Amino acid sequence: MEGENPHEEKATGMISRKNVLKAALAAAPVPFLLGAAPALARDSVRSDRPPAPTPSCDDGDDPTPPQTEGPYFKRNSPLRTSLIEAGTTGTRLTVSGFVFSLSCRPIANALLDFWQADNAGAYDNTGFRLRGHQFTNAQGAFTLSTIVPGLYPGRTRHIHVKVQAPNRPVLTTQLYFPGEPRNNTDPLFDPALLMTVRSVGSEKEGTFDFVLNIA
Repeated sequence: MEGENPHEEKATGMISRKNVLKAALAAAPVPFLLGAAPALARDSVRSDRPPAPTPSCDDGDDPTPPQTEGPYFKRNSPLRTSLIEAGTTGTRLTVSGFVFSLSCRPIANALLDFWQADNAGAYDNTGFRLRGHQFTNAQGAFTLSTIVPGLYPGRTRHIHVKVQAPNRPVLTTQLYFPGEPRNNTDPLFDPALLMTVRSVGSEKEGTFDFVLNIA
């Protein structure tokens, strides 16, 4: 189809080498304690039945690639899991996933600091609209409530994020949306940073797991 990026299809369709059981970690910690690890969000398939446990974590996933911070990062964002405030317009978006180490260990209390453009493609550089940070829970999971960011010249749709395991280096990167025509022309776009996104009524749900370059 015209405008599609073959790299996007590869990134969104491939099975991760980790091939582990995320659902077991979130819903029932016993399999994890017995040696099974959680599946990456991009590998999850919604079903009424729980997925079968896998025997082990395969390791081998590449670390999430870093990207430029850009000119609009601000320190001291508020602690919150929802960036939606009174008057926020745009398509509602929920982004969820896990933070992992290279050894498939979910990382609790990892910091995630998100910032993005509004529905019109503008950043709030005086306040903290559409900016906020949170920490992963005991299972290494996070959930962000926000909107689909608007477009501005030279860039495709994206969400900025800094991710940091406790007392470890900061990963600065960006998350992208599949099927965006500007993915083909944005020089910063990296298919390895594509979220898995689906429509739920008038809203969107995205998933992405971060793999930090730590053992």
